[in-house]
Amino acid sequence: MAAGRASLVAVSVRGLLSNKLITKTTLCLPSIQNTTNRAFASGVLSQPIEDSITTNTPSTTFSGPLEHYNSLIQRGLLQEDQQQRAVLQELDRMQKKFKGYSNRSASFFSKLFSKQKPPKGCYIYGDVGTGKTMLMDMFYSHVEITSKKRVHFHGFMLDVHKRIHRLKQSMPKRKAGKMAKAYDPIAPVAEEISEEASLLCFDEFQVTDIADAMILKQLFENLFRNGVVVIATSNRAPDDLYKNGLQRVNFVPFIAVLKEYCQTIRLDSGIDYRKRNRPTAGKLFYLSSEDNVQETLDKLFDEMAFKQNDITRPRSLKVHGRTVTLSKACGTIADCTFEELCDRPLGASDYLEISTVFDTVFIRNIPILTLNKKTQARRFITLIDAFYDHKVRVVLQAEVPLEELFVNEGHHDDESHILIDDLGLKRDAASSLSIFTGEEEVFAFQRTVSRLTEMQTEEYWVEGDRSTL
Repeated sequence: MAAGRASLVAVSVRGLLSNKLITKTTLCLPSIQNTTNRAFASGVLSQPIEDSITTNTPSTTFSGPLEHYNSLIQRGLLQEDQQQRAVLQELDRMQKKFKGYSNRSASFFSKLFSKQKPPKGCYIYGDVGTGKTMLMDMFYSHVEITSKKRVHFHGFMLDVHKRIHRLKQSMPKRKAGKMAKAYDPIAPVAEEISEEASLLCFDEFQVTDIADAMILKQLFENLFRNGVVVIATSNRAPDDLYKNGLQRVNFVPFIAVLKEYCQTIRLDSGIDYRKRNRPTAGKLFYLSSEDNVQETLDKLFDEMAFKQNDITRPRSLKVHGRTVTLSKACGTIADCTFEELCDRPLGASDYLEISTVFDTVFIRNIPILTLNKKTQARRFITLIDAFYDHKVRVVLQAEVPLEELFVNEGHHDDESHILIDDLGLKRDAASSLSIFTGEEEVFAFQRTVSRLTEMQTEEYWVEGDRSTL
C-alpha cells in the first residue's frame, strides 16, 4: 500500500517535471516577468546570475510599476490590496525620479563642480507573505538606471566580508619587530561597490550577526556618500533591527543613518498570500510517524532520479577552497538528512552553492528545533532562504507539522554558558540577549514556514524546473 502511495506521489511530482502544458493558476502573488541580475556566493555584485522570473507581460510594455500592477489586477492575476497599492504609488514616483540617475560623473571636472543629488531610498517592512519582495521586483524591473543590482542581503554581506578579507590579504606583510599600520578596508570596499552599482535592492534585510552589525554604519555611510541608493525589504522595522543583539549600542547609530537616506514604509495588510489556497504539487511534506515513510521517500527519489542522466552517488562541492560532500545525489537531485545539512558547520555560501548545483533537495529527519538547537535552526532558516531565492524544490520529512517545528523552550546549552562566561556577562543580563533567547530565530522562522508553504505549491515547482535551461 505504501509503495502504491509512493508511486502515485512520484507520478504526480514527475508529471510536473515533464509536462510543459500545465496551466498556470490565478494567484494572489505572481512573479514579475523580467530577467533580473540576481547574484550570490562568489562575487555577489560582480558576478550576476540570470534568474528568469515568469509572467505574461514584458516590463517594457508599461510606463512604471503601478501601471504594471493595475494590469495584473485587471487580468485577474492579482487581487486588489490597498496596502500594496499605497507602497507601489510611492515606488512609482521614485521610479520616475530615478530615470537616468547615475552616481558616476562623466568626467573629472564634472565630479569637482557638479554632483547629481541622489534620490532618497526606501525601506519597506511588514509581516511575511504580504508582497514586499514582489513590489520591489516590480520597481526593479522598471527603473531605468544603467547600473543596478538586486541581491539577497545575506549574500551581499557575505560578499562584503570576502572583499574585506581580500583587501587585508593584499596589504604588505608586517616586518619583524615593527608595528603594523592600522588599515581600515571598509571605505575602499564601499568605493568598489559604488563603482559597480548606483542602485542596490536588498531582499530580506536583517541583521543577526555581530560581525555584520559592527560594520554596517561605516559601510552604508560610505555607500550613501558615494551616491548609492538603497531599496530594501524586511520583516523588521528599522528600530527593531538587531533587537537585543550583542553590543547593540554600537549598532544603533546605523539606524539613524538608514532613516536619513531611506524613507520607511510599512506594508502590513495582515494577509500572508503564500498561505492562501493554491494548488499543490502533490505530497511533498511527510511526518516521521507515517507508515513506511523512509521507503516512500526512497521510492520518490528513485522515480525522480530515473530521469537524470547520472547514477546515484556521493557528490562533493567546492566552496571557497573547502569540500562539502553530500552522501546521496543523482544529477540535479540531492537526498539529504537534516543532520547532514544543519548539524555540520555550514553557512550561506555552502547553501548557495547547493542551490546552483541542485534543483530538488530531499531533507529527511527534521527534528523539533528547541532553544538547545538554535544554531541548527539558524542554519535551517538560512538554507531555506537560499533555496527559496533560487527556486530549489524541497521534499521534507519532519517530526512534527511545519508550524510546530520551532519551539522556544529549553535551557542554555553548555556552549551558551561558556560564551556567557567568556563575555563576562551575568546570567540574568544574558537572558535578554537575542543570541541566547532564540528571539531572532522565532521571528525569522515565521518567514521560513511561510516560504516552505509556498514551496509546496504547483506554481513554485513549475517555476523551479531547470530541465529546459
